[in-house]
Amino acid sequence: MASVHESLYFNPMMTNGVVHANVFGIKDWVTPYKISVLVLLSEMTKNMEISGLEKRRLNKHILPLLQGPDMSLSKLLKIIEDCCPNMASSVQIRIKLMAEGELKDMEQFFDELSDSFSGTEPDVHKTSVVGLFLRHMILAYNKLSFSQVYKLHTSLHRYYHSDKAKTKPENEEAEMDLCNSDEEEGEEADEGGKMSKEDLDFAIGEDDLACSGPLSQKQAEYFLSQQASLLKNDESKALSPVLLQKELNNLLKFNPDFAEAHYLSYLNSLRVQDVFSSTHSLLHYFDRLILTGAESKSNGDEGYGRSLRYAALNLASLHCRFGHYHQAELALQEAIRIAQESSDHVCLQHCLIWLYILKNRKGEDSSILLEHSIKKAVHFGLPYLASLGIQSLVQQRAIAGKTADKLMDALKDSDLLHWKHSLSDLIDISLAQKTAVWRLYGQSTMALQQAQMLLTMNSLDAVNVNVQQNNTEPFAVVLCHLAELHAEQGCFSAASEILKHLKERFPPGCQHAKLWMLFDQKIQFNRAMNDGKYHLTESLVTGITALDSVEGLYRKAIVLKAQNQTAEAHKILQVLLTHCQKVKNIEMVIRVLLSLAELYWRSFCHPVALPVLLQALALSREYHLQYLASETVLNLAFSQLMLGIPEQALNILHMAIEPILAHGAVLDKGRAMFLVAKCQVASAASYSPQKKTEALESAILNLNEAKTYFGIVDCKEQIRDILYLQARLYNSLGRIQERNKCSMLFPTDTSGTSISWSFIVTSPI
Repeated sequence: MASVHESLYFNPMMTNGVVHANVFGIKDWVTPYKISVLVLLSEMTKNMEISGLEKRRLNKHILPLLQGPDMSLSKLLKIIEDCCPNMASSVQIRIKLMAEGELKDMEQFFDELSDSFSGTEPDVHKTSVVGLFLRHMILAYNKLSFSQVYKLHTSLHRYYHSDKAKTKPENEEAEMDLCNSDEEEGEEADEGGKMSKEDLDFAIGEDDLACSGPLSQKQAEYFLSQQASLLKNDESKALSPVLLQKELNNLLKFNPDFAEAHYLSYLNSLRVQDVFSSTHSLLHYFDRLILTGAESKSNGDEGYGRSLRYAALNLASLHCRFGHYHQAELALQEAIRIAQESSDHVCLQHCLIWLYILKNRKGEDSSILLEHSIKKAVHFGLPYLASLGIQSLVQQRAIAGKTADKLMDALKDSDLLHWKHSLSDLIDISLAQKTAVWRLYGQSTMALQQAQMLLTMNSLDAVNVNVQQNNTEPFAVVLCHLAELHAEQGCFSAASEILKHLKERFPPGCQHAKLWMLFDQKIQFNRAMNDGKYHLTESLVTGITALDSVEGLYRKAIVLKAQNQTAEAHKILQVLLTHCQKVKNIEMVIRVLLSLAELYWRSFCHPVALPVLLQALALSREYHLQYLASETVLNLAFSQLMLGIPEQALNILHMAIEPILAHGAVLDKGRAMFLVAKCQVASAASYSPQKKTEALESAILNLNEAKTYFGIVDCKEQIRDILYLQARLYNSLGRIQERNKCSMLFPTDTSGTSISWSFIVTSPI
């Protein structure tokens, strides 16, 4: 299921997706890049030939150019050229004249900028964003001494010619079709994201950071805002952990008391699961926050205590994430103590939620804490925490076996809170939660509907103007379910396309990448088992175990069972059954019981399998797991068939066949129809000749339907068994031509595997 606690980590840098940062003491200064931007602004006011469409395109890029970090001249000209080619050539010529000219040319340029504010209708208003930028640059330039002006001109000359020298060999290589020379550099730049022509927020590449010096206040604020937002909503487009940490270290080198940079460093360390660096950065953040008095300035004397209690709360969440439950409990007790002394009910509610999470991860019953947390959150008017509590309660109740209608009613109440307060991330989580709940109860059609609803819905707070969906955990969850649903229906090419899309949206370095990795391994495992390629499953079992130890152990037992290593499979399943009963993983308990029953069949111990199947049926009905209950009934029917009571087996099959055909996988549909046909054949032994003929004709039709299902997923062994049984049925009915056709279609068994014993019906035909 989707995790509902991702947003519980207190992020003081972000409010509704906007990061509030303050770089203490760093002011704006003139750089060659900013001179290039000033040239662009100057040319835009002077060039009267520019069309309205081209001007609108340029205006879209002005704000990111002003606030973003310094970039190379070639990239700046590329952005301008995409909007207006004539403007790019004008800007390049103007920069070239200044860079290769004298100091007086640059002096004259800044004098002309001051004229932009003169007149009754000036080109630029002083209070506009562009006007403030121009005034800051003019003021910064006027404060420079002669030697500093000379150094600035030298830097401009070097900025122009270094970029020119860099692009020259690249053009020569392009002419020679040597396009692969920059693959290594390109791969690292791709991690930071590629620039789109229409994106308002430019992706920051390694080249940009390499050519830029210390960032100004506005640039630092923009950089932190962009990266923090990307880490929250679209981690794949953020800078790589190494590159981001390098830039943060550069920021902290010029200003060690930059508290928000320490917090972003903490978030960056969490991406790579670095417990030491994340703890170090988190403690430094709150140390700097208290020392600089940033909280006290905004909240008075209360700000100091607020920083302390939230520092302890964040430390508790950090230890809980890394599994250090004792340290997390100590930090949480400290946060609760300070919050109680200050009567901070909001902080106490956060502490109560984390106390529930901590107890839940330790395997303790914490439902009372969760219910109390929801009531308190509603009482104090905290819709975000109240909704998170409802989501957690639904997840807990689903695992505890509550009915689906009650869970959906609770989710409906939480949805009202989401839409009323525009909690977009919780809207996504709610839809992903519904998808997972319907999948748990075996309602694949409803799960597909909820998944499609989320995928077709645009997010309320997209990262960029042209990006309507954020790459967050809910989208990863529903896409994984969608891929699995397609694979179950035999649409493996569609499932591969979905997984390919997942890999693009969530590269292997992302924190949610393990979701699609697990589903990818499971789909490949199922295909290998269907094809009988057991030698390919060993590496897949290893991969699944690395991502989910319980699932990996279960898959290993399935492989051993298929290879007729009954003793080893039984031993593993018994260990797994004990563990799952201890942690109350009921879904896995039922699946293990069904596998144990199949092991007993293979050992011809059909009476021993009946109590195991009845136990699985009781659990599946108690916890309202409809699909698992239907599978259990199918297994009971097969046991009764093997015990010689096919009429009873045929009667109980009607209880399970409808859910299987409506919501089941193609393989399960084929098995169900095959079992119905075998029961019909076995029951026909005691019928009158006419009724027997009708029963066998009906069995042939069911076998044809089963063969169609097995053909979709390419299960050769099952198709071979069906053809064998059909040939015998046609022979008993005297239909020689159809019998010969089945014999002709019967595949040659090159693997040396004999026909499965479980499909041979001993009754006369």
